[in-house]
Amino acid sequence: MATKTERVEARLSPRQRERIDKAAAFEGQSLSSFIVTAAAEKAEQVIAARTTTVLPSEYFDRLLSAIDQADRAPRLERAARRARQRRRIR
Repeated sequence: MATKTERVEARLSPRQRERIDKAAAFEGQSLSSFIVTAAAEKAEQVIAARTTTVLPSEYFDRLLSAIDQADRAPRLERAARRARQRRRIR
């Protein structure tokens, strides 16, 4: 387990403090532990929401099919043919 060295402070209204204290007690956690756990869970949710793209499976299947069926690239084909025909110096 990593050593905890960072510290964060927050200002709360009396009502917020009372609710958080009560929730921490229900969970059997210290106030600090409860706040850190809740903040870390929320951070994971926010990060996942901003970094994950969810697609319908039909769309994903069409995307994979399109990737598998390459477009013709005549200029690239000609360049590859010329490269194969050239003699190489050894």
